[in-house]
This record gives sequence, C-alpha cells and structure tokens, in this order.
Amino acid sequence: MLVDEQKENKEIAKQYKELLRISYQTLNEEDKKLIRVAFDTAVDAHRYQRRKSGEAYIFHPISVAKIVAEQIGLDATSIAAALLHDVVEDTAYTLDDIERLTTPEVAKIVQGLTKISNLKKDKDISLQAENFRKMLLTLNDDVRVIIIKIADRLHNMTTLQHMAEYKQVKIASETLFIYAPLAHRIGLYNIKTELEDLGLRYTDPQRYNSIKNKIEETKEEQDLYIDHFSSLVKKTLDKEAIRYEIQGRSKSIFSIHRKMAKQTIPFEKVYDKFAIRIIYKAQRRKEKFFAWKIYSILTDHFVPNPTRLRDWITAPKSTGYEALHVTVMGPENRWIEIQIRSERMHEIAEKGYAAHFKYKQGQQKDIGIDEWLDRLREILEANTGNAVDFVRDFKLNLYAEEIFIFTPKGELKSLPKGATALDFAFHVHTEIGMKTRGARVNGKLVPLSRVLKSGDQVEVITSENAKPTANWINFVQTSRARTKIKSSLNEEKKRIAAEGKEILRRKLKQLKIIIDAKKESYLVRYFKLNTTLDLYYKVGAGSIDNVQLKEFANHYNNSFINFFKKKLRPKTSRPAKELVTTTSNPNKLVFGKDKQQLDYVIAPCCSPIPGDEVFGFISINEGIKVHKMDCPNALALNSNYAYRIIDARWVDDSSDEFKAKLLLSGIDNIGLVNEVTKLISNNMNVNILSLSFTADDGIFEGKIDVSVKNKTLLNKLVDRLKQLQGIEKVTRN
Repeated sequence: MLVDEQKENKEIAKQYKELLRISYQTLNEEDKKLIRVAFDTAVDAHRYQRRKSGEAYIFHPISVAKIVAEQIGLDATSIAAALLHDVVEDTAYTLDDIERLTTPEVAKIVQGLTKISNLKKDKDISLQAENFRKMLLTLNDDVRVIIIKIADRLHNMTTLQHMAEYKQVKIASETLFIYAPLAHRIGLYNIKTELEDLGLRYTDPQRYNSIKNKIEETKEEQDLYIDHFSSLVKKTLDKEAIRYEIQGRSKSIFSIHRKMAKQTIPFEKVYDKFAIRIIYKAQRRKEKFFAWKIYSILTDHFVPNPTRLRDWITAPKSTGYEALHVTVMGPENRWIEIQIRSERMHEIAEKGYAAHFKYKQGQQKDIGIDEWLDRLREILEANTGNAVDFVRDFKLNLYAEEIFIFTPKGELKSLPKGATALDFAFHVHTEIGMKTRGARVNGKLVPLSRVLKSGDQVEVITSENAKPTANWINFVQTSRARTKIKSSLNEEKKRIAAEGKEILRRKLKQLKIIIDAKKESYLVRYFKLNTTLDLYYKVGAGSIDNVQLKEFANHYNNSFINFFKKKLRPKTSRPAKELVTTTSNPNKLVFGKDKQQLDYVIAPCCSPIPGDEVFGFISINEGIKVHKMDCPNALALNSNYAYRIIDARWVDDSSDEFKAKLLLSGIDNIGLVNEVTKLISNNMNVNILSLSFTADDGIFEGKIDVSVKNKTLLNKLVDRLKQLQGIEKVTRN
C-alpha cells in the first residue's frame, strides 16, 4: 500500500496540537515538555508499525491520549503514559528507557499497562477474566492504569470494523461484560455509554441498526418537544435569577435495547427515549438549596411522579454521582425525566475520577470513589480463586441499584439493592462479619438472610465463638462478603483436611496399606471425588468412616489388577475435533467452517429452535451445547471462553419438532382460553404440550408450551395470538 508520508506526518503533527488544545487540565510549560518527550518517543518507537486499517500505529496512542485528556480529564502524567502505553510491550524500548526519558511516575503507569498485556496462553482459564483480574491488581500501583486501559479499549472499539468477524464478537462481548460496567463504576458515564453502544453494534448488529435508524427518524420531533418544554419553564427560572442551561439528551441505543428486552416491548412503546438536564451555577454551599428550588418550580408547572424521585444530592451514589432526578408529566401527557445538577455535579458525572480529584478540598476524603477503591484492594488481596469466579463475583455489585442503611449511631452506609443483614455486617468491618451471630433491623431481631430496604437501621450482634457457615454463601449479595466467607470456609476445610490426612494414614496402616501418591489417586477415584483435599476433608469430617475404608481395603487387596483396569483408569480428554463424531439429528445443525455434522445438545437456558441464530459451545462434560445468539449467557461465554465457541447454523428445519414456551398477558375476556386453543390447534398446525391461565382483577397471565417445526411458524403463531381481542403481550420465554 502506497503511503503519502508527508501528508501522514502533517496529520500526526495536527493531532498532537489538538491533544494539547483539548486537555481538560491546565498544562504548564513543564507539563507540555513532558507530553512532547512522550510523543516524540512514541513516534520513534512505532515508526515502522501499522494497524489493521493500514494507518500508522502512532494514531492509536494519540487517540487514547486524547480520550484521557478530554473525555476523562486526567493530568499530564496520564497523557504521557497513554502516549507510551504500548511502547514497552511492542517495541525495543524498555521501562528503564521510559523512566530515563520521562518520570518514574509515568514509567510506573506504563509498567502497570504492560503487566496487563503479558498473559500466559493457558487454555484452562479464561484469558479475558485473568486479564481483568491482572488489570485490577494494578490498582495497587495506580488507579490511572485502569482508566487508561478503559480509554484504550474505547478507541479499539471505534476501529473494530477492521478486525475479523469472530474477533469483533469476542472483543465486543468482553467490552459489554467487563469494561462498560467498570467504566460505570468509576463514574465514567459517557464512556460507559459509548462502550455499550459499540458493543451492541457487533454483538447484535440487526437490533443496533434498527434502533439507531428509528432514533434518527424521530430526532426532529424530539428536538421540537424539548424546545417546547424548555420554553414553558424558562421564564420562571429567569425570574428567579437562576443561571442555568437546559440540555436534551437521547437515551443511548443500548439502554433502549435493554429496556425493550427487559419489558419485551417494541421501540414505539419505550416512552422515555430522552431526558432533560437542567445544569445550574451555584456556590458549593448553596447547591442543594438551588436544586430543590428548581424542583419546586418544575412541580408548580408539571405533575411529578412521586415514585420516580431520586435524591442523589443528600445521599450521593457510591460512584460519587450527585443529582436530583424527577419525572414529571410534560406536554402531550408524556412522562419526562429531568436531571437537576450543579455545574460541579455535571462535571463529576462527565469526567468521573478526575473531577473528584479536582474538587477535593484539603485532606477531605471522598466517600465515593476512594472508599470503593479501598474495598476493591481488599477483595483483590483476599481473592486467590478461579479468575472466572472472581469476575462473576466482582460484577455482582457493578450495576446494582443502591440502598442506604443506617448504623445504630446514625451513620449512613451504601449497599447494593438486595443486600442482606449479613452483607451489612461485612460492609461495616470484616471482623464484625466473621463473628456475626444475629442482627436487629429497626429494633427487631431478624434472620441474617433478611433483605434490607433503604432507611433500615441495622444493629449487628456478634460473638467471639461465631464463625461463617456454608449456607452463608447462599444469601449474601456483595462480593466483599462472598470473598471473605469463601476464604474462611477454605481455611476451615484445610484445617479439617490436615487432620483427615493423618487419620487416613493411620487407619490404612492398620489395614496393611501404606499410602502413597498412587494410592491417593485410587482413593480419590474410588470415592468419586475431585481432589485429594476433598478426600482428606471427608475423612477428617467423618463422611468417610471405618466401614467404607475397610471396603476399599478389601477391594484393593482382592482385585487390584481388575480394579485398576476397570475402575481407576484415568479419563483422558479428547481434542475438540474428536469430542463428537456424527450428529444424532442429521441435517439439523452444522458446525465450523467445514460445516461438520456433530453431536450436540440444546442449551436449556435459551432453548433455540431451527431458524434462531445460534452458536456452539464446547463444554467440558456435555460435548457441544447450542445457544441462541441472544442467550442471557452469550456475553459471558464469548467473553470468558471465546476459544471454546464454534460457529453453528441450521441447514434443514423441516423434519423434527421443537419445544417453545410462550407467555401471554392482557385483559381477561370470557372465552379467551377457548379462542387461544382453537387458533393454535385448528389454524397453525402446532401441537399444544401444556397450557395454564390465571386471572386476577380482570387481568390474565398465560403460559403455553407448544411443539413447532421452526421459528417461522412460531413467529406466525405469536403474530396471530397478538391479534386476538384482549391479548396485550405475547413473548417467547
């Protein structure tokens, strides 16, 4: 490919000047000098490298630095580190070179970013999950490492069209599964939204383009509505001498998609497709006063929805987000969400961590982001388990709505919605959680599994003799509590296993068997366990008793050779190609580029039928499991186990029948059940497997299990059911 080097160099210089111009922070001469050195070093290091698109590689670090400078608003050190983030990993430059040319602080951040990229190619774990854990471990170095990594991912997502399709889906799934929630948790709301929309663009392009086109079609109407609303409140706000601006904001494509999926409604029935922001100027001490004054003015003009008031000024979110949200009935009887923020609150909502840092005063500790980072470090230090489990636990709290709980002394604590009394105990302090014996909520003794509500006052009862039990895991919601309980249970298991090992050695010796590594393996298989730790634990706990050990000894002594051959032969895992041979359902599904017919099972979590877009997942024990592309587990599987995903497609859907479950709801009419069964049986050539209807106060809900040949017939059935009088909604479960 021919490259106009002169033109390219001009563009690189232009991008550099743009980087300095858009910086959120004020750059002094020392800052500019540092950024210039980093820029020159990056240009030299990447001079022979090009991206998949064909453009010079240097445009990537410059773009990442621009995101860091403008959208996130970090300092000169961060901008320099962003420019150099790939230098040590991809070129001949070393960390010592970076430190010598820039500063130790820049080198430390680059080292953290390089650590994330140097992964072991171990197929037994999720590389992305391990990558995520390593990324979080760099918090001990500098939180800016993670923020720059998020910026790096954002730019990579904007250029994803140059990658192979299978890589697009994998990277987009990782983004939705990990990076977007993490950006949300750090308070980078704009970047979170961009990552979600870009992720949906590649994981479900059809849905993405459909929503995007419909938003564009309604944009003019939306702008007119916002102008009309603004004019109604503008005069009153002006009379009160409030300095403000009104902004209209469309909901993101992903948030509309999520609402459509959650409520199983079409685009036209998503009524809150946009929100309005009122951003006002006020001194810090008067921010709350002006927020409620604006609220009062709005509710003088429009009827508020009392169930949709959110006061995040009095009690900010744990991410540090502050605002007053109110939903009012606007012109044309349409509900409108209004976000009331001061300029400071708006800046924090836009820039996240960087704005928090800017607005800290003196040594005042920020209760939002800093407390979260401190707790995160604690979780990281305590967690030594499987990387995938770690990611799953960590994500439990990322998107959770928050509740606010009072301690007996009246201190306010923030917890994720669904948290229990035991979660609260661990939130207060690990040692309190570990010694919890009971809890009082609002003065009444309650079970530790009691789910808390905002406003509850909780007192934890402790005892020196109390310790975590296995059932605690079943009802805690927070990753902090879960991690500590697991760690305690593991320690207890190891202690019992140590005693069990000595008991086993002594008892087998009495039975004339001297234990060694081979016999340990035989024992593990004989008792159908997974590890020697399980074996020792069961002996120590008494689950394997003298009688069972004598039976083993008899078996071992009397038929060792036969026992070894038939019972103890190690199971060998076959390569993925040999995992399956010939499909038991010919001409239904083919897999991979070679369109092989292989054995498979239908995943029960989404129950795909012919016509659904599907993929195959090579499981460890059940061969190939077939999932729908929009299966609730698809993102996690693509993100954590991309190397076990194989293409799958239907090639003939005309023979066997498949089960599908339909959910119906609407207004109860006499004879409705008869009409439904008649329509299905007589007109659709579809078999009813089971049917149940319930009605309450004139509203009905129905569940129908049917047998159909393919998705086309099922869609026709759904369309015809929707036409029956009284039926409001028909969805496939």
